Amino acid sequence: MNATIDKHNRLDEDAFTYRATKDMKVFILWYERRVKTLSGVDAERFLQKVEDLDEKGAQLLMAKLTGNFKRGNERKERE
Repeated sequence: MNATIDKHNRLDEDAFTYRATKDMKVFILWYERRVKTLSGVDAERFLQKVEDLDEKGAQLLMAKLTGNFKRGNERKERE
């Protein structure tokens, strides 16, 4: 992966996860909060792409889909 894409190593944090449902919906979560829902063709394409990626590549894909990447204004949840 290109070093200029993730200068601050945010993709190593595993902030993004996803859940697929039986009715072909995919929920993309950021720190266990739902930030994006994909359905139909978009969900199918996502599942096909993420299947072939390593963990860091999957994190980058989900970050790009949600728009939560490289803005610098994401804050961690307050304790």
